[in-house]
Amino acid sequence: MNQNPKRYTITAALPYTNGPVHIGHLAGVYVPSDIYARFQRLQGNDVAFVCGSDEHGVPITIKAKKEGITPQQVVDKYHAIIKQSFEDFGITFDNYSRTSAKVHHDTASEFFKKLYDDGKFVEEVTEQLYDPEANQFLADRFIVGTCPKCGFEESYGDQCENCGTSHNATDLINPKSAISGNTPELKETKHWFLPLDQYEPFLKEWVLKSHKKDWKTNVYGQCKSWIDDGLRPRAVTRDLDWGIPVPVEGAEGKVLYVWFDAPIGYISATKEWAAREGKDWEPYWKSEDTKLLHFIGKDNIVFHCIIFPSMLKADGSYIMPDNVPANEFLNLEGNKISTSKNWAVWLHEYLEEFPNQQDVLRYVLTANAPETKDNDFTWADFQQRNNSELVAIFGNFINRVTVLTHKYYDGVVPAPSSFSEVDQQTLKELKAYPDVIASSIERYRFREAQAELMNVARLGNKYLADEEPWKTIKTDEARTQTVMYVALQIAAALAVLSEPFLPFTSRKLKDILNVTLSGVEGSLSWNSVSTDDTLVPNGHTINKSELLFSKIEDEQVQHQLDKLAASKKANASENTAQATTVTPQKDMIQFDDFTKLDMRVGTILEAEKMPKTKKLLVLKVDTGIDVRTIVSGIAESFTPEEIVGKQVTVLVNLAPRALRGVESQGMILMTENPDGKLVFVNPDTSGVGNGATIN
Repeated sequence: MNQNPKRYTITAALPYTNGPVHIGHLAGVYVPSDIYARFQRLQGNDVAFVCGSDEHGVPITIKAKKEGITPQQVVDKYHAIIKQSFEDFGITFDNYSRTSAKVHHDTASEFFKKLYDDGKFVEEVTEQLYDPEANQFLADRFIVGTCPKCGFEESYGDQCENCGTSHNATDLINPKSAISGNTPELKETKHWFLPLDQYEPFLKEWVLKSHKKDWKTNVYGQCKSWIDDGLRPRAVTRDLDWGIPVPVEGAEGKVLYVWFDAPIGYISATKEWAAREGKDWEPYWKSEDTKLLHFIGKDNIVFHCIIFPSMLKADGSYIMPDNVPANEFLNLEGNKISTSKNWAVWLHEYLEEFPNQQDVLRYVLTANAPETKDNDFTWADFQQRNNSELVAIFGNFINRVTVLTHKYYDGVVPAPSSFSEVDQQTLKELKAYPDVIASSIERYRFREAQAELMNVARLGNKYLADEEPWKTIKTDEARTQTVMYVALQIAAALAVLSEPFLPFTSRKLKDILNVTLSGVEGSLSWNSVSTDDTLVPNGHTINKSELLFSKIEDEQVQHQLDKLAASKKANASENTAQATTVTPQKDMIQFDDFTKLDMRVGTILEAEKMPKTKKLLVLKVDTGIDVRTIVSGIAESFTPEEIVGKQVTVLVNLAPRALRGVESQGMILMTENPDGKLVFVNPDTSGVGNGATIN
C-alpha cells in the first residue's frame, strides 16, 4: 500500500440535463477521467472524483419551452437518466451531484457574496439584447447570429461552436432571437462583471509561462489566443427566472450566469461528498498538496483555463488546476454528432442492444479517443476492434489459459519447475508493463496506455504459441507445469492492469481466477505486478472458464447502420418539408418603405476566400455606379472561380458594415432552392447593363 498517498481532486465536465448522454460525451470526458481516477486509487492515493448535472443552462429553459413543461421537470427527468448511464458504464464518481441541490445554491451564493463584498466585481448599466415580443432579455443561447471572428452564421450569443471563440451577445452580427426569430433591440439593464482584464498578468504567468510544456497543445493554444486577443470584463449575472438568485439587494429578477454558477458545482459536489463521508472538504480545494485536474471537451477550455481560475484567484483561498486535459470531438460515421437530428449513439439505448458489453464500448472509445484531433466512430471499427482485439487477443489468451488449467490440473495452479531463459525473459517483460502503462496514464495518453495493456495479452499469446503446452503435456510434464504457471501469472496481471480501462472485464477475470473470495486479491495490486514473482500461488484453485467477450455479428452492426440511415432519411424529409413550406408573410410595410430599396444589376469582377473563415467570400462588384467591396457568406456553396463574371442582384444602399475588418458595401440577393442550396436571385438581365435598377 502507498505509504505516502497523494491527494487528487478530479472533476469531469458537468453535463447539461437537457437530454441523455451519448458516446461523444463518454469518449471526450467521462471514460478518460474514470481511467485516471481508477488508476490513482490503485496507487493507493486519496481521490475525490466529482461531477454533477448542470441544471441552470439556457438549453434547459429552451427544452422546457419546447416540451411545454417546467425547467425543474426537465432536469429531474434527464438527471436521473444521465446518472444511471454513468453508473451503468462504471464511471466511478465519488459523488455525482446536481446544481439544483441546496448545497450548490448555498455554495455558489456564498462564493458570489464573498467576491461582491471584497469589491471584485464591476457594476455596470449596459445595453443588452431584448426581445419585446417575448418580453424578456435574451440570454446567451437565446440569440443566434454571425460570429464576429470567423463569420459563422449560427453562432450563439456566448460562444461560436465553429471557431470556439467566446464573446458577448452584443458582439454578434445580425443577431436574431431564438424565441421569436425577430431582431432584438438594445435595452438598459444592470449587471455585475468579473473584470478578466485585471487578471491578464496572472494568467500570462500561470498559463503561458508555467504550463507551456505540460499542457496539451490544443489547450495551451486556445488559452494563448484568448489572452493575446485581450481579456474583457464578463457578466456574472443575467436577467432570467431560472437559476440561482443573485444574493444582493437590487438584483431582483436576476440569476447567476451559468458559466459562473456551473464550475462552482465541482466545489459543492466535493462539499456534499465530504459531509457524507465525514471528511473535511477544504484540503481538496485549498491545500497545495492537492493535485486539481479538470477533464473537459475542447468547447469548455476557456471556461476552465481562463474564467474559473480567475474566479478562484479573485477569492484568494483556492488552488489552481494542475492540468486541464481537454479532448477534441468525436464524430459518428463521418458526420458531427447531433442530438437534434438523432445522429448519436445514446448510452441507455446501447445497453439495450448490447447488454453487459459496456467494456467493449469503453475499449473502442479509448482506442479511438479524440485526444489530439477530432476522430470518427464507426460501427465497422467497433465490430473489428471487438472481434479482432478483445475476442481474438485478450479473450483468446484467457480462455486458453483457464481451459488448459482445468484440463490438465483440475483448475489448480501447478507448481513450476526450473525457469528457462524464455520464462525469465517473459516474466521480466511482464513486470515492466505497470510502469509503462502508468507513464502513459500520467501523461493523459489513454489510447497509448490501453494499447500497452493489450500488449500484455499479446505477450501471453506469443508465450503460449511458442511454448506449446498442449504438445509438451505429452512429453515433458514438468515443463508444462512451468509454462502454465507463467501463463497464469500473466492472466493475473491482466486482471489488475485492465481495471482502469475494462472494469467489468477485470472483475469477471478476477472471479474466474478466484481471487475475489480467497484472499489472494488482497495481495494483488498494481505495484505487485512489478515486484512480485508470484501473483497467483501454486496450489490455488481457479474457477471454471467463461468467455470474457463475444463476437459482434454483421447483423448487429447492420441494425445500427439502419437506425442511423432512418435518422438521416427523417431529417432529409423534414428539411424538404421545411424547404417547400412557404415562409409566412412578414409585417405590412408602406409603399414608401419599398421605394427606399435601391437594387441594381451588377457583375462580380473578383472573388476570394476571406482568410480563416468557412463561409465568407470577399467580392469586387461593378454596380454600374462604382466598383465596391461586398462580403457574402456563400463560400460553402460557390468557389470564387465559378462566380467571377456572373451578373447578380445587388442591394446598393444598405449601410456599410465591417466583417472581419473588411467593410462590406452592399448585399448580394440570394435564396434557397427546394434542395436547400443557395442560388442567386436574378431577374432576366439579358441585354441589361450594370447599374440598371430592378423595380
